[in-house]
Amino acid sequence: MLLSVIIPCYNEEAVIAETHRRLVEVMKKLPHGYELIFVNDGSNDNTFKVLSDIAAQDKNSRILSFSRNFGHQCAVAAGLQNCAGDAAVIIDADLQDPPAVILEMLDIMKAEQANVVYGVRKRRKGESWFKLFTAKIFYRLLNYLSDVKFPVDTGDFRLMDRKIINEFNALKEKNKYIRGLISWLGFKQAPCYYEREERFAGETKYPLRKMLKFAMIGLFYFSKKPLRLATSLGFFCVCLGLAFVLWMFISRFILGGATVQGWISTIAIVVFFGGVQLLTIGVLGQYIGNIFDEAKGRPEYIVSEKINF
Repeated sequence: MLLSVIIPCYNEEAVIAETHRRLVEVMKKLPHGYELIFVNDGSNDNTFKVLSDIAAQDKNSRILSFSRNFGHQCAVAAGLQNCAGDAAVIIDADLQDPPAVILEMLDIMKAEQANVVYGVRKRRKGESWFKLFTAKIFYRLLNYLSDVKFPVDTGDFRLMDRKIINEFNALKEKNKYIRGLISWLGFKQAPCYYEREERFAGETKYPLRKMLKFAMIGLFYFSKKPLRLATSLGFFCVCLGLAFVLWMFISRFILGGATVQGWISTIAIVVFFGGVQLLTIGVLGQYIGNIFDEAKGRPEYIVSEKINF
């Protein structure tokens, strides 16, 4: 058996050597072979140089280097599409997901006869209350809106067998939400509970802007409910408008009162219905934009260099 470990890297010069050391330390405890696939996602620091030095000294370490920054999910997809293992682990380079947990995942996979073992975070150290709160809300909202149920409090840290890898690589879409796609594939999937550590060094590569973009991909690629929600909201607004007209009619001809003359009520109605229309157009625009991206047929990523493959 060969185990592939896929490590996406973006500006991780401060941590990558320690990541390699800890992974090798864990891999040496395995009774079978392994390969470490570091995917350099267009880093603009010395990450590639550090990786090249590692690859020169360790033939089990392989490097994929992108021509520019294509994003974390593309880096993971590249690793899965280029790995040779009978099973593969996805783990970030920042050491927040402890490499030693890989051994637990392998034991669970064997005991449960599972195709996928996904990491579930019991606790997330060193993260702000805002990130913890928004992550908790996002995963539960996505579960509510999606037609496929996802395990909550999970990331991309997971172990999967060759059957899952092959099925994943057969998917044609470009903007991948990997943890969602792996759940969508089905088969037997089991949890592995662990405590997430603080970053060993460096800064997070997922600021609020990237988190929102990532959330949009997850939401609009796995659910048609926002379209139905927009339709329901439009129907509600039509009913509200008719009710307002009815109230005006009753007030004028039955109660004998004068209709409200003034710009405040008019502006309020215009703003409300205008906002609903823009919201609906925005939802449609997200889906159309996704179709546009897929229709262009561009590759997910471009590899500029391969080492030790």
